[in-house]
Amino acid sequence: MSSKKETVSRTIIVALLVCLVCSVVVSAAAVALKPVQITNQLLDKKRNILSIAGLLEEGGDVEAQFEQVTARLVDLRTGEFSDEMDPLTYDQQQAAKNPEMSKRLEPSEDIASIRRREDFATVYMVENEGGIETMILPIHGYGLWSTLYGFIALEGDLKTVVGLGFYQHAETPGLGGEVDNPNWRQQWSGKVVYDDDGEVAVTVVKGSVDSSNPDAEHQVDGLAGATLTSRGVQALVRFWLGENGFGPFLENIDAGEA
Repeated sequence: MSSKKETVSRTIIVALLVCLVCSVVVSAAAVALKPVQITNQLLDKKRNILSIAGLLEEGGDVEAQFEQVTARLVDLRTGEFSDEMDPLTYDQQQAAKNPEMSKRLEPSEDIASIRRREDFATVYMVENEGGIETMILPIHGYGLWSTLYGFIALEGDLKTVVGLGFYQHAETPGLGGEVDNPNWRQQWSGKVVYDDDGEVAVTVVKGSVDSSNPDAEHQVDGLAGATLTSRGVQALVRFWLGENGFGPFLENIDAGEA
């Protein structure tokens, strides 16, 4: 009887030791690979920024191509540039979860269903001798099943869309996941996000845009079978280009005061 107990005890001890060793190995590997993961995440972000801005040359060196892009930190509370943190390593998603680095939104303000808006955001610019050629802004908001994270690129007039795309979401493939469809993304190119009064006017319509409609320049086709995701995209674009997002910053840039 005692022999059986001893065998069971040894088995449990061996199992625990194996689990402990495996845990140590996995933890060590995670720590060792962390810098590589961060580097790959930054590289993927740069690739997405270049793609959405229409600057990506497939097969080319992403880092070399990204040299034409300038990253700057913006204080969303003032609408002005800030040097408080490194814009390339600043984690906007984590900042939004930190009460000390974000603002709780009132229900009437929170049209993108994000609850908190971070105090700072990293924007990306392509400039030429005449000034800003392209402005790329980070955007996010809730769709049907998930928060969508992406970028919207504007021309130098700061109101005409160059491109829009999402690099992270969990929407239903074939439905809300159609936000990744190149044909739908292409529809955003050339759309005007502000009306003559400077109000955010971009709309994702149900069905297809009527080209004879005077507001057609502000409208994008809805996603078939994904009404709530379409509304979510419309809401998050309106939020981030409005007064609680980048609106004040874009006004300051346009007036040469950022």
